[in-house]
Amino acid sequence: MNIAISLLNPWVRHDDPSEFANPRTFGFDAFYCVPGEDGAHEKGGVEHAGGRCRRAHLVPVPEVATLEELNAKIAEIDAAEDERILAGRLTTVGFNFFTEAAQLTPLPFEEFECGITLTPKVDRSSRITVRQCHYSVPARFIGQNVRALLRDNELLVFERREIVARHPRLTRRGDFRDELDHYLEILLVKPGSMAGSTALVTARQNGSFTEVHEAFWAAARAAHGDAAGTRALIEVLLLHRRMPATAVEQGMAAAIRAGATSADMVAVEARSAAALAPPPSEDLDDEDDPPPWAEPSGVVSLTARRAQLSEDTRPLPDVAHYDQLLTRQPKGTA
Repeated sequence: MNIAISLLNPWVRHDDPSEFANPRTFGFDAFYCVPGEDGAHEKGGVEHAGGRCRRAHLVPVPEVATLEELNAKIAEIDAAEDERILAGRLTTVGFNFFTEAAQLTPLPFEEFECGITLTPKVDRSSRITVRQCHYSVPARFIGQNVRALLRDNELLVFERREIVARHPRLTRRGDFRDELDHYLEILLVKPGSMAGSTALVTARQNGSFTEVHEAFWAAARAAHGDAAGTRALIEVLLLHRRMPATAVEQGMAAAIRAGATSADMVAVEARSAAALAPPPSEDLDDEDDPPPWAEPSGVVSLTARRAQLSEDTRPLPDVAHYDQLLTRQPKGTA
């Protein structure tokens, strides 16, 4: 995607003071150049420096997939500029800035919010539309207006002061991004929609729906059928809201090794894993390493254990003495 970068000229005067939220508080002050010959070179010098940087680093226009990639590229440009030596100088730009940093005004304690606040309405697909792009929100907000904060690289959705959705900002018209967690309550009622949902595709792409999830889902469907098995998976996915993702994945792996496909079993094992120190993370993408559910664990299969026990020759228990409890005694007798 092609992204053009525009640099804000700090010397341009803004006649409307409402464009700044208490600008002096955040270290911004708009003013004209120094009048007379002393300031005649200021505006031209700033524009020339901006043009030189654009021609040196941004021609042709960088092609990046995300804003994070663009920011990383700009950070590399900044590092390269710090090593540049101006004509007629003996030290680098970075060294000169370091020596002058003590004369700068201290940074304000308050954080300057550069985003804009919007109040879009959640449609029946549990999405909001912001700048012709679509983002999912939790299904409980369908039909309501929510408060969204649009920043340069992300979108935040709030319920009062709590963040209920966070998305990277989309840049192409008509793009959409769905989070699987936002649709779990709907999928619990309609499990057949799980396999073909765009939210599942996104979860697989960003790695939140791991190989362990896939294995548990396959085992649950084999044991209970498609609908019931998918519901079991969704109940496990709901555990992510209150438990660490690593603990839930370890709980699923333990349940698979024990031959269980119950969400309750996963919850018990996940709590045990969360109580212990987390083990070193395993790289599930390494083909040489066996999947975690194939490795031995503290969970013992009762079926396999029974086959290892010696034959029990004890007589069967006798419950004849309890038969007298089946006879109803007449009233008044002890």
